[in-house]
Formats: sequence, structure tokens, C-alpha cells
Amino acid sequence: MARLADYFVVVGYDLEKRGGGEGQGRILQRFPEKDWEDNPFPQGIELFCQPNGWQLALERQPPSFFVAVLTDINSERHYCACFTFWEAVDNPLLAKEEASEADEDEGPVEPLPAQLYAPKSVVVVSRLDYTEVFRNCLGLIYTVHVDGLNVPLETVIGNLLTCTIPIAGGSQTDESSVCSLDLAPLSLSCDWLLGCFQPEEEESEDSSRTITLGAGDRQVIQTPINDSLPVSGCSVSQLFRQLGIVNVLYLFCAALTEHKILFLSSSYQRLTDACRALLAIMFPLKYSFTYVPILPGKLLEVLSTPTPFIIGVNSFFRSETQELLDVIIADLDGGTVTIPECVHISLLPEPLLQHTQTVLSMVLDPELEVADHAFPPSSIQPSTQKIQDKEIRAVFLWLFAQLFQGYRWCLHIIRIHPEPVIRFHKAAFLGQRSQTEDDFLTKVLDGMAFARFVSERGPPYRPTDLFDDLVANQVKRIRQEEGMPRKALSHIKELAEQLFKNENPYPAVAMHKVQRPSELAPQARPSGAPTPACFPPLDEVTVQLFIDHANAKIKNAPPIVRPELKSMVPSGPPLVDFVDRGNVLANSARRLEVVRNCINYIFDNKMLEAKKLMPAVLRALKGRAARVCLTQELNQHVLQNRAVLDDQQFDYIVRMMNCTLQDCSHMDEHGIAAALLPLVTAFCRKLGGGITQFAYSCVQEHMVWTNMQFWEAMFYSDVQKHIRSLYLETEEGDTANTEQETSSSEVVPEVSALELASEQSRLWPTLSKELQQERVQKEESTVFSQAIHYANRMSYLLLPLDTSKNRLLRNTGLGDGESVSNSYLTNSIAGSMAESYDTESGFEDAETSDVANSVVRFINRFVDKVCNESGVTNDHLKALHTMIPDIVQMHIETLDAVHRESKRLPPIQKPKLLRPTLLPGEELVMDGMRVHLMSDGREEATGLMGGPPLLPAEGAIFLTTYRLVFKGTPIDPLVGEQIVTRSFPVASLTKEKRISVSLPMDQFLQEGLQLRSCTFQLMKVAFDEEVASDLAEVFRKHLHKLRYPQHVQGTFAFTVGQSTKLVVEHKTKDKNQSLKTLSKNLVKTAKRTIGRQYVTRKKYTPPTWESRSSMPSEMDEDEISVCEEPDQSSLTLSSTIRSSDRQTMSNVVERACCRDYQRLGLGTLSNSLTRSKNEPFRISTVNRMYTVCRSYPGLLIVPQSVPDSTIQRISRCYRQNRFPVVCWRNSRTKAVLLRSAGLHAKGVVGFFKSPNAPSAGPSQADSTSLEQEKYLQAIVSSMPSYSEASGRNTLSHFTSAHMSSSDSSDKLRQPKIGALMKQVMGGKEDMPGTFSRGALGSALGQKARVVSLTPPRVSTHRTPRGKWGSIRGSGRLSAYNPDVGNRLAGKDSPQPNGGPADTFFRQHRAYLYIIGDKAQLKGGKQDSFQQWELVPIEVCDVRQVKNSFKKLMKACVPSSPASEPTMTFHRCLEESDWMGLLHRVLQVSVLVVELLDQGSSVMVSLEDGWDVTTQVVSLVQLLSDPYYRTFDGFRLLVEKEWLSFGHRFSHRGGQTLASQGSGFTPVFLQFLDCVHQIHLQFPMEFEFSQFYLKFLAYHYVSNRFRTFLLDSDYERIELGVLYEEKGERKNPQVCKSVWDYIDRLHKKTPVFYNYMFAPEDEEVLKPYSYVSNLKVWDLYTEETLAEGPSFDWELARSTRQERVSEESSSGSSDRPDTSSSAPTPKSHRRIVWPCYDNCSRTLPDAITKLLQEVQALECELGQVSEKWKETWDKIKTTQRTETKLESRHSFSSSLLMSSNLSHQRRSQGVYLQESGVGSSINLNQDFEVSAGSTPHATGRTSTSTLYSQFQSTESENRSYEGILYKKGALLKPWKPRWFVLDKTKHQLRYYESRKDKECKGVIELAEVEAVNTGVPSMGAPKHIDEKAFFDLKTTKRVYNFCAEDSQNAQLWMDSVQSCLSDA
Repeated sequence: MARLADYFVVVGYDLEKRGGGEGQGRILQRFPEKDWEDNPFPQGIELFCQPNGWQLALERQPPSFFVAVLTDINSERHYCACFTFWEAVDNPLLAKEEASEADEDEGPVEPLPAQLYAPKSVVVVSRLDYTEVFRNCLGLIYTVHVDGLNVPLETVIGNLLTCTIPIAGGSQTDESSVCSLDLAPLSLSCDWLLGCFQPEEEESEDSSRTITLGAGDRQVIQTPINDSLPVSGCSVSQLFRQLGIVNVLYLFCAALTEHKILFLSSSYQRLTDACRALLAIMFPLKYSFTYVPILPGKLLEVLSTPTPFIIGVNSFFRSETQELLDVIIADLDGGTVTIPECVHISLLPEPLLQHTQTVLSMVLDPELEVADHAFPPSSIQPSTQKIQDKEIRAVFLWLFAQLFQGYRWCLHIIRIHPEPVIRFHKAAFLGQRSQTEDDFLTKVLDGMAFARFVSERGPPYRPTDLFDDLVANQVKRIRQEEGMPRKALSHIKELAEQLFKNENPYPAVAMHKVQRPSELAPQARPSGAPTPACFPPLDEVTVQLFIDHANAKIKNAPPIVRPELKSMVPSGPPLVDFVDRGNVLANSARRLEVVRNCINYIFDNKMLEAKKLMPAVLRALKGRAARVCLTQELNQHVLQNRAVLDDQQFDYIVRMMNCTLQDCSHMDEHGIAAALLPLVTAFCRKLGGGITQFAYSCVQEHMVWTNMQFWEAMFYSDVQKHIRSLYLETEEGDTANTEQETSSSEVVPEVSALELASEQSRLWPTLSKELQQERVQKEESTVFSQAIHYANRMSYLLLPLDTSKNRLLRNTGLGDGESVSNSYLTNSIAGSMAESYDTESGFEDAETSDVANSVVRFINRFVDKVCNESGVTNDHLKALHTMIPDIVQMHIETLDAVHRESKRLPPIQKPKLLRPTLLPGEELVMDGMRVHLMSDGREEATGLMGGPPLLPAEGAIFLTTYRLVFKGTPIDPLVGEQIVTRSFPVASLTKEKRISVSLPMDQFLQEGLQLRSCTFQLMKVAFDEEVASDLAEVFRKHLHKLRYPQHVQGTFAFTVGQSTKLVVEHKTKDKNQSLKTLSKNLVKTAKRTIGRQYVTRKKYTPPTWESRSSMPSEMDEDEISVCEEPDQSSLTLSSTIRSSDRQTMSNVVERACCRDYQRLGLGTLSNSLTRSKNEPFRISTVNRMYTVCRSYPGLLIVPQSVPDSTIQRISRCYRQNRFPVVCWRNSRTKAVLLRSAGLHAKGVVGFFKSPNAPSAGPSQADSTSLEQEKYLQAIVSSMPSYSEASGRNTLSHFTSAHMSSSDSSDKLRQPKIGALMKQVMGGKEDMPGTFSRGALGSALGQKARVVSLTPPRVSTHRTPRGKWGSIRGSGRLSAYNPDVGNRLAGKDSPQPNGGPADTFFRQHRAYLYIIGDKAQLKGGKQDSFQQWELVPIEVCDVRQVKNSFKKLMKACVPSSPASEPTMTFHRCLEESDWMGLLHRVLQVSVLVVELLDQGSSVMVSLEDGWDVTTQVVSLVQLLSDPYYRTFDGFRLLVEKEWLSFGHRFSHRGGQTLASQGSGFTPVFLQFLDCVHQIHLQFPMEFEFSQFYLKFLAYHYVSNRFRTFLLDSDYERIELGVLYEEKGERKNPQVCKSVWDYIDRLHKKTPVFYNYMFAPEDEEVLKPYSYVSNLKVWDLYTEETLAEGPSFDWELARSTRQERVSEESSSGSSDRPDTSSSAPTPKSHRRIVWPCYDNCSRTLPDAITKLLQEVQALECELGQVSEKWKETWDKIKTTQRTETKLESRHSFSSSLLMSSNLSHQRRSQGVYLQESGVGSSINLNQDFEVSAGSTPHATGRTSTSTLYSQFQSTESENRSYEGILYKKGALLKPWKPRWFVLDKTKHQLRYYESRKDKECKGVIELAEVEAVNTGVPSMGAPKHIDEKAFFDLKTTKRVYNFCAEDSQNAQLWMDSVQSCLSDA
């Protein structure tokens, strides 16, 4: 029984202590005055009666009631029910005022009210929470007082204080009434007795109790059946209504994960209800932190406490709560929950969260489900609030049952007597549900609430409740309900019913009879009525008498024995049954079989078999089931706790253990480490000298051993086992034990430890004292012996074998940091004891003290913790502390011996290190260091994509002067005989970072390096343990020195062949004296020249090598800038160079530039330097001293009319002084291509912003900009088309000789340019691939100037129709043919074939287009007289290229497998935007090619003129001029445009220390990639193969050759490297130039040659440039692990010779002669792995194979084998003649020779047959395809190059066909023949008849010279019009033809003519 009320208190307003404005309350009376012994009086009640503060009010307030909760120091909750009413008091201020009035008179003041109202509270303090009962009782007391009922207040209060009720349901003994007669004080009147003495009815069920306070009232108190379930009334459903489902779930999770929660409301009672509700839904967990449902305003600082809390505060104080940063605020009135930014609430794990929300919404809003039904059921109503409240609680109960199911299986019982001590194994619990990562569950299990849950619910023998039943017996049902909300709901309704029954066990009894105050409450009384007196002071004696009587009666009464219904707590099914799903893959039986077999092989000593299975086993051990299987299998091989193995067995077992432990987390959630712990002390091997080494010394490097929680869990589980066996023995006696040993299979199902403990707890009270004592002692000594055992075990695993290396402890800081423990007892003596015993032991050993001490400290902490928790006596604990240091010391001594002996063991056979082959002149800097090459993100070599796992491989990494090489063998023995090589040039290293790698099968986390190279290679290496860490550091330093030498002379290309000194010798004797003098002279003269003038920018002195390295990496401007014009005569080339050095001048002339200029006819440099004046251009020597522009070549092509002096001035307008120079001329149209840098900002303003009005003429313009205009004008004038046109000044006669031939096709090709320009210039909104019609006009806007060649007055007639305003015709032209504008804008001409109007007119175009940067040319306007025009485009910034390349490398060579499944290769490739950049460059290049082909000159003037400009200019020349598509031409192109014109190779490649910061920017690689794309589209136009491009891409970054070093010719001359290639070489093996090397290799082997090379004459290529047409270059993705990169040919050859002896016959072309002895017959078949073998070499194409066989046969026959090229050329010529001899219907020779043509196209263009004319002749070549279709990039002129383009049914290649009469040879008659015109093959074939398949003859159109009308000759067919005859004149003869009529003849002639003009 419990008291209903402990104290009754009257609290009033304290009038005396009233401070400034803030009143105080004081306790006026309290009963009983003496504290109860079991329940002291709580302090501070007066604060809680008025939480907002005690204040007087002007009006009387209605009475109020609420319950506050106070928590005492023992964390007991006291419920204070406050009933507050208001009483009138005299205004205390009035009295003061009267006193002051006597002193001074003041003016009229506002009169103060005479009467105020003060609050008074009557309070009941109880430990029971019966809100309604308290409300009724206090209300009754108030009613008695107000209405003046005839009952003394003391009686009522006395009765209230003596009322006792049962705590919870259960039988009650028959009691007489509390107020029975014999207790009544006799002095009291009889009336009271009548009122009081109402016999209580005995209820049939005792969970309800009727009470009366003796004022004619009656109340039934229903106590809950089960006390452990909370009572909630309607508070939970009310909370959900106030806040909503999601908000409450947030609060629920926040409370469980220990966050601070604050409720706000203006109602006190609601605050209490909300807090109560939150606690109710947390059941079965109990809240353990600060809990204050109503916090008084005076205590608000409590809110800043660091601990979690649930607190309610009146909304009145809202502003004070605003600055709380880490408090979750729930506003009950507003329905909001505010979570601060810094607070992260872990939510329930999915899918639980979703299920819970669904079920809650079904409970709270059942109509939601049927809201959309057409016929919703009429009667869907949510339950009543009381029922709904229980339903919601049932949902949470159901949720907890799911969260905690199986928790009892993770309990460790470590003591049973005297009190059960229980620990929870958190790691196992999380591991079994595979929720180790789940934030919410982890936090809940670590929380205080769960700790209390374990301590309260852990004991196995106790009363059980609804939750115990649910979590044990309903598991299956709950699992079935997971996805089925309907089923769940019905279960929840059942639970709700039980909860409701528990709270209202007797719902029918509700006979409340409590009087309320009469209607005339104080505030409603008429003013005349007398107000009630104040609440009277009560008579303490009377009340005390009641209390004493009641106490006496209770003492005399027999004790109520209420037997507790204890029982064994059911455990429910173990978790494993239902959590082990989802691991299907890992658990496959096959893998477990492999593990078992391997272990059996090891113990049967079948080592070879075991070795083979090992890699598979190690892979299988990633799965949990395999690891469990391993521990079980190993257990079977342990006999009497010991298993002695030999060295190899031991090694394998240890490797498997390490691999198993490696994947275990430090928590060991699956208990793998726990299972291995006994095994590591069992397996051992014998070393010399009688010493045994155990497995634990080899598996120490795992985090799990340093985790205190792991050791605790292990300890507790062992203790539990021992205690279980202790009691099993006592029960079963010895017999059972022996039985168990003999046959474990026949044992009855095991009794679990908890069941045993439960049984023991039940029996405990029945045992005698002695027996009890004995059991306690036995248990204690069991724990103690286990503690000693564990101290030993821990020292085994924590002390490293080599105690000088403190590896483990160093990593984890083990000795110092506290581990978070999973047990909940705090121990005060732990720390102090550990310290004291540590020092007492007196053990101190200088060398190992550090390791030993930290281990001793760790073990001490462990021992203290577990012994205190498991109740070990203090004496035992002290003994342990003295033991531990000795245990550790002894173990260290044993270990030293083991360590000594283990060193003597022969080392494990590691594969021998393979040495790499070195290039001539390449030397090792560091010898091989043993490493493992780990797999990265590429899957090919790891075996994941099929094939053998080549990686990881074990071998060594070598650092040479040139490369970084790994060479080794795969770890997997199945591919052990293969050799894996991965290498890249040191110079290509872009990123190096340290990593730590865990090797498979090894215990250690190794240091490693990840090295990334821009040759698309990545090495991820882990150093072997034999490599000292300082050695690895030395390696890094050397690598860094080699990668970034001080100066370019430190690179391999310079140091090759010299002895390997990492420090570059600065003063080296130069080999070529004359060159040296030339370079000296050049620099000297430059200095002299500068000396004569003043220098505008920086003073420049050629730096010494030391200072070179520190020069700024980006030069914003050239160092030298000459202001004055030097004296012309003194600076001619010959005069500046002394005669002794003149010979070297020929070198200058021989440079690529000069050779090319002469080839292009751009100028010659004769000895006398006289120029032929009639040539438009000349070679200028103005820059021969590199004074004008440092980065240009010495000789430049400039217009004839521009003097050198002008050039010097012009150069200043351009960045880096890179003024426009001519670099190529179109031989047909004589248009020129110029290059320059962008203009300086001032240049742009001055030059392009000259005003438009004619009056503001050139006179006012800036002089430089004038000269610039002159310069451009000179270029324009140099064009033949301009000089002719300027004579006539109109365009109608504009037909120059070289234009007329292509006239007809030009008119059709024009719209392409419009479209192209539109794409190139269109802003971001014009996506490539679609034409937006109006884009061009807007894109050009103001930037593009309108060009007109007619006098300006005419331009007033211009029509605004054309979208491409910049290329408009004169007024006359526009007026005559309004369609031109449309056509230019890319619209279709109304006449598809082009009517006569088109042939007369060609639209105007500018003579010079300047391709400039959009940003630079903004707002530029030009006047209409000038002849050039700007094309603003957006170029890609160097930074963009750099970033894009980084992303491309990561996409092609990822460093680790993608973490996100979305980041596939193609996705990463797209994000890198590399293809987009290629598209832009190609697009601009094609536009320039079009313009040049049209006869307009183009000047490319972008950025600094050395990156994008170079790319565009080079591509344009490559596309326009077939010469550059040959070996010589391409070399010349690169030497001219890239090397001479100063692309900054060293800077962009970060080749030296100075340019290290600028990073790697592959501008040249981008150019090569563009060439590769063109090569793919036109495979027959290039003499070189794709391999040639890859070779250059590799070697331009490799620094093997000097070709691509340094930034300009000037720097090369300065270093004396420019011309030395011609000088004699000391070492013929070492090529200094990549070109020489290619030449030499090309002579030996056809590897660079493209067999499909069959060029068209003067072919201009126009490739598609859309991203969809571009392919990823396989250079980026392929690798050859067999031999490393195949670009160092000597290396590839030598590895091949090592590898393939049986292939000696094939490929001997590039090998020394093989011996002619007959090889033994061997199979020639071998497996080819894509990522391992070099496919192109293992499977050569047919032609290479044949050439190789020819050479092999020649060798066998002893003939001198001829060069492959000669053989090839012979075959080609014979093939050609054969083709001509048999004029068969066959492919042309080139096609026959090509090997893989099927899908290639040599040129492109879209050919569509025109409908509407009837015949198939009208192939309007560049017919503009509708805007939607993509591939209409650029049209083609030559049709002869097309094949496989037609779908004609009759024959693949028939463009036009019909019958013609052909005159036979001399004296032969005319005969009708079926003629076929074939545009594709460029032939006219004839057959006997239409059906004939055999071709009778072929006329090659290439040989046709003219088609003319003919005349009838002898024997011609009769009756045929004369005009039907026509002749075809070829180089050999004239053919006479006759058609059916003149119209037909005309068609034939036109068709043939169009074919010819296309060619």
C-alpha cells in the first residue's frame, strides 16, 4: 500500500519580503510538519506554485490547477498538485504612501487601488501521479472553504493525508475504513462522524479503491494492474494532435538519443501532459536525465546545462529561449518543432521509420486510406481519445519490440549471487542485425536509458510485463507484419486493448461524487455580498492526530504480504534465425568448401594444393560465413589447447587469420576475433633452442585488440560460461559431465546461462546461510581466476614480438585515451588503484619500459573495470595489481627469446626480384625496393571482368634516370609465371601521394605511394615490410628531384649517357664549338642592340642556370621590348654574324620554317638577300636576333610592302609581341593563314573602336593602330583576288582564273559556312548539333562588321533580310537575288538545283577574317572601308584544359573502384568535358578551312598565340594540305607551328622546378587527339598510323628526346641544342631528336606506316566535330602489363625476346637474325589477354604478318632481306598494273590493299538523291539537310572518294545509267552498250546489255580531260539528232558517243561534267 498524499502545503504571497516589483511566496503551513522517513519534504515548492513569479493582481483570477513534477536527489519524482485561488489583500503601497504624505505635498497622483488580489495555493505532494484525484480533492477543500460547508477543513485534510491505496492491482486484505470510529478523536462533533463514516464497498476486483474525504464525497481510484506500464490518460493522443506525427517522431528520436528538448505552451497542465506523453511512448526505456515539466521563470538558467533534458516552460518566457543553440524547441500551441542547425537527430533506421509512420497515420487518420474512394464507407471514425491514446502507445511498443528483439541473447550474466550482475554485448547485438553503421541504434544502446533497461530487465527471474511477452513470444508475428500495415494495425489494436485494460481495469465503476463550489463563485457574487474570509490557518494538532492514529493502526495491523509474481523471463528466438539474410553471395556453399579444403590440405601437409587454393580462400574470407567457417575448422585441429605446426603450415594459418581479422571492425560485431582469441594461443611452431612461437605474435596488428569494449565483452562471455558450468556441475554431478565429454551429440538441449540463473535466483531464498555464502565465494573466485587469465591473454596480444618497435600502441595511443565502455558501472577506485600498483611493482626496464608501461596501464584499467563491476573483493583486486607487471615482464622475456630465434628462421621464400631492361644510356638511380603493386579502379587486371587476377602483384619498383618501373609477378599462383610490368617516364609524373594499403593475406597496414602519370598510368604500390620507412622517404626525394630538375639540362634527354649524378653539372664543355659561338654571338648582338636603345619593360640578361629556376613561371610580357627602330643597315643578317660563323647560317635556312616557306612559294632567302619585288610576301629577318619577339622563329613571312621598322612597332600591340605573320598559303585560292597573339587591351580599343563616320578619318586615329591597319591592308592586297577585284570595283566580273573552275560548286557550298560560323560564334544557347536559324545575327550583333566592296552610297540599299549580316552583297546583288541572304543564313534555296540566277552571282565575303577571342573583341566597331572582319569565338582557357585533363585521367585511370554506382566511366568522361573541348577546337578549325577554301584569308588571333592558336593553325594546315598528312609533312608542321613558333612545352609540361607550380596542361596532347579523331574519319588520307600519334603523345612528355624541351627556338639556341642534332654524336645509340628515332625505326619496321594510305590529290578534309562523332582515344585506356608501354621500342623488343622464344620466326624484321636451326614443334596457339598482351603485336594485321613472314623466309634462305618499304612498294606497283591490265569490275588498288575498311569512311558529306527530276543525276552535293539531322557538318567536293553510301537496288555503285552508242576502235562499227556512270569509283563502265554482270570496259574519269558536243561520223546510227552526239577526251584517246536524243545527251554530259568538277 502507498500513501495517496505525503504532504499537504498551503503557500501564500509573502507580503513582508516583497522586493522591488518581484513578489515571493512562502509556505504558510505544511502537514505533517515532520518529514516522513522514507520520503523527505521536497524543497522549493513555493517557486513551482507560481512558475511565472508571485505577483498581485488588480482583479480576482479564476482558480487554477496543474501538477508540477519535482525530482529529488535520489531521482525520485514528486508530483505537486497545485490548486491556486486569489484572495483580497490591502495594497501594501498605500501604507507606504500615507507615511510619505506627511512629509511632502505633491500634485495630484493617480489614486492607487485600495484592494489587490494575492494568489494562494494549496498543494498536495505525492509520489503517485493521480492528476484527476488530486484535482477533485483540492477542489473539494476549496469548496469546503468557499461555500463554508459544515465540515472542518482539518478533517478533510487529515483524511487526505491518511488515505492509502494499493500501488498496483493484486489482492488486498479486507481493511476497515480509514475513518473508522475507533480512530476518530472523541472531541470532534458527531456531524463529522456521519459525514465521514461511509462504509467502503469491497470491490470484487481490488485494483480499484473507493475513497472519501468526509465531505459527502466519494471517489474511485483505479490503480493499474501492472505498475511497470506507464499511465497516460489522453496525453499521448493530445500530443500527436498538437504536433503531428513527424514532429513527435523527431522528439521521440531526440529523447532516445539524448538531446535537449524544451516544450513551450501558455498552459501549465498541457506542458505536464506533453512531457508525460513523451515519457509514455519511450516505454520500455525510462528517461534518466533532467525532467522538469514546468520550470519556474526564476530557474531558467537550468536550460543552459550541458546534460540532456526534457523541460517545459511557459510561453511567457519564449524570448529567453531564443538564444539556446542546441535545444530542440517544441511549441505545443503553435504545433511546431524547431531543430537548430547544429543539432543532428539520428532517426529510426529504415524501413522501421516508414512502417511506424504508416501505422501511426492509420491510427490517427483512418479516413486517409479511403479519402479517394468513390464510395467511401460511411462510418470510419478514429477511436475515442482515450482508446486512440493507447493505440499510439501500442505502435511504439510494437516498434521497440522490433528494435530490441533478441536482446536477451546478448546478455552476459557474470554473477548470480548475491545479486545478479548482467552486461549487454552491444557489438554482437548490432552485428547480428548488421546495423553496426546505424547511428540511431548505436546511440540508443550507448545511452543511459538503455543501461537502466538492461539493469532492470536483465535479471532472468523477475515479474514480467506486456513488453517481455511481446519481445519474446510475438517475434514471428511481428516479422510477418513488417510489410503489411493492415495486419500490424490489428495487432496494435490488441495491444492497445491490453494497455487500456491495464489503466482502467474497472471501467464500469465511475461513482464519483465530488462537490464543486456553488454557482456564486467569488467573482460572480454581487458586490454587496460579503466576500469569503481568507483561507484559515489550520489546527496542526488535529491534523497530526489523524496522521498518528492512522500510523498506529498500520503498525498494529498484520503486515500485508503481497507475493510478487516472479517468473523466469522468456528469451524469445535467437536473433541469428532471421537476420542472416542478404548475405547470399558471401555464404555460397562453394566458398565454404574451398576454405575447408584448404585447411585440410594444410594439416595434411599438401602444401602445393594449399598454395593454389590460397588466393581463392583469401577472397572468400571477405564474407562473414567463410570467416566463421574458418574459426570452426581450425578449432577441430586443436588438441588439448595446443596444435604444433611446421613453418609453412604456421605461415599459412597465420596469413588466413590475418586476412580474417583484417576485415573485422574494431568492434568485432560478428565475434570473429572472439572466436580466434583461443586459437591464436593454441597454434604454435617450434623454433630452435626449445622455444615455441605462438600464432598471437603474428596477428597483433589489428585494431580490435586495442579496443577495451572487445576485451570486456570477451571477458564477460567467458565468465558466463564458467559460472554456467559451475552450476551445471553442482546440479548434474560428475556423471553427467563424463557423459558430455564422450558424446556431445546426445545431450539434451542446452540450458542457457540465463535460464540457469533464473532457476538459481528462485532457489536462493530457500538456501541456508552457509550454502549462500559458499556460492558467493565460488562465483567470486571464478571471476578472479578469469581476470588473471585475461591479464595474460592481453599481454600476449598487446606486447609486440619486437618490443623495441612499439607498433600497435603507437598507432592507437592505447596507453592514454579512455575507451568508451559498454558497461554502465562507474568505478571510483579504478584509476587510483592502477596508478598505485603500477609504481609499487618496482618493475622498471630501461629499454622496454615504454611498451611495458603502456600495456600494464591498459591491463590495469581493464582489470579495475571488470572486477569492480563483477564484485571481486578488494584483496583479490590488489593481488591482481601486483601480479600484472610481473606477468608483462615475464612475457617480454619470453618474447625476446622468440624474437631472437624467429630472426634465425630462413626467410619465407619471396619471389626473386626481376630486373628491368634499361634503355641505352638509362641508369638506375635506386635499386629495386620490394613492393606490392595493388589494383586500382581499373577492373581489367584484377580478374573481376573474367580472366586471371594479374594484380595485386609482388615485385620491385625501380627508379631510373628516365622511368619508374615496377616489375614482378602476380600474387595469385595460377598466373604466377606471368611477368607484370608497369612503368612510366619520371617526367610524366603528375601527382604523388602517400597512402596506407592493407595487403591481402597480410596483417599490416603498409605504407604506400600512389603515383599518377600523364601518360595515363597509375601505380599504387605498398612497400614490403622489409623496406625501411626512411628508404621509402629517400625514394620519394629522389623521385621528386628527377621529376623537377633545377634546369632543363637536368632532364633525361640531356643527362642520358652521362654518369648518374642527380645534381646537374652546370659547366659542361659544349660539344659543338661553332654552334656555341653562334648562340653567344646571337645573344651578344641582342645585348648590343638593346644597349643602343632604352628598354621599356624588364631589363633582360640571359640568366645563369641557377637563376633560371627561380624565374617567374608565367611571363606576362616578353622580357625584351625594343622601342627604337634599329639602324636598318647595321642589322642585316650577314653583317651581324662574323664570317667564321656564317656556315651555321645555313642551319637557320634549313630549319623547318624555311623549307616550308619555300615549298609554299611564300618567299626565298637567297644569299644576297635580294627579293623579287613582284612576290606578295617576303621572308623578314627582323627577328633574327629574337629581339622583336622572343618566342617567334628568326625568319618570318610578312607582306612585301611592310618594312621591318613597322613590324617592330606593330608587335607592341600584341601580347608577347606576337604580331601577325603568315604561316601557310592555299595553293589554289592563294588565301593565306596568319597567326598572332590576341591584342593587348589598349590595342583592341585603339584598333577596333575607330568611329564609323567617314569624316572621323584615319588622321585622328592612333599611329600604331594606323600602322596595324596598313599591315592588315597589306595582307589583303597581297591576295590575287583582291588585286583583280580592286581594278573593277564590282563583283559581277569577279572571276579570276583560279576561281572559275570551282565556281559552280562554291555557290552550293556557301551556306555551310553560314551554318558553321553560326555554331562557332553562337553563345552558350546554340548547342552544337542544332542550327538555330536566327542565332547568327544576334551572335554577331555589333561585333561583326558589314563588309561591302562597292562604294558606300550603295550600301544604303541593303536589305535586312540576310541573317549573316557580315557577308552581304552589294545593293544590286541583294535586290536582284533576294535569296542569297537566306542561303547564307543556312536556309534552303527555293530551287534545289540552283537556278540560273545562282550561277551569275557569288555573294561577297571579306578578304580577311580575324578569328579572335569573344571577350577581347567586345564592343569593337569598324568602319566600312576596311576589308577584314572579326569572327568572335569563345576559346577554352588553359585552366579549363588542365582541369578537364585531370578529370579525364581520373575517369580513364581511377585510383579506386567507384564508390557511387552512378559514376560510371562514361559519366566521368562526360563530366571531364574533354570531348567538348576537342569539339570546340575542331569546329573552329573546320570553319577556318572553309573560309580559306573559299578564298578568304584568315588570321587566328587567340590568347597568347601559343596554345589554342597553335592548335587551330596546325589543324587547319593538316586538313587543307595533304602534304602535312605525310611523315615529312607532319614533322615539318610540328617543328614549324609548335616548336619554332614557341609553344611552351617546358612550361605547360611542368618539366622543371620553376614550372612545377603551373601544373600539367596537355595542349599538344589535345592537338594530337584532334588529329586522331580526323585520322579515324579519314583513314586513307594519312601516311602515318595511329601508333605514330600515340608515340608522339607519349614521348612529348617523356623527356627521352630533346625535341619537346624548352619553350622557344631562342631558348634552344641559347642552350646550343637547336642545331646540334646535325653535329656528330658521341653515342650512336642515343637519339636526341624524336624525328631521327622515328626515321630509324620506320626504316626497320612498318609500325608507323598506315597501309590504307591512298591519298586524293589536293584533298581538303572536313571532319565531323560533334561530340557524338568523336571517339575516346584508346591511348587513354589501354595498357600492356606484359611489357609496359610499347613506345620505347628497344625495351618492348627485348621483353618480347625474353618472353616468346617460340615466336622467333615472326616479326624478325625488327630483331637480330634468328638462328636457322629447326625449332622444336610447339603449338603456336596462346591466350591473349587484352590488358596483358600487346594485341596489335600478338595479333598483327595481315599485311604486317605477311611482311614479317617474307623477311623470315628471306633469312632462312640466307638472302639479304630487303627493307620492308621496298617490298611494300613493289607489291603496290604490281597491283596497280594488274588492275589496269584486267579492266575488271573491281575495287581500286588502294582498297584492295587495305585490311580493315568495312566501316571507315575516307571523306564525308551527305549525299541525298533529289526527288522530282526523275533521274538520279541531280545529286545536289551539299544539299542542306534539314536542321534536325546531326551529321551535316561540312560538305565535300570530291565524290570519287565516297563509297558504301548508296542504297540503289540494282548495283551498289550506279549513279546514272542508260544506253549509249559507242564508236568502236578504228574500222569497228558503232554499237549500243549499257553505260554506267559510277561517281563513287569515278568510272564510266560499259556492259553488253543491261542484264550483263560482266563489265566490258572501264573509262577512268580521272583521265578524262574534256566533254564536248560531237558530230556524226561514219557508220553512226541513222535518224538521230545531231545534237545527240558527244565526245569524251581522255589522256589516251577520244571516245565518240551517241545518245537517243539531244536532251539525253545533255544529261549525260552534265553528269560526267559534274563528276569531273567534283573531283
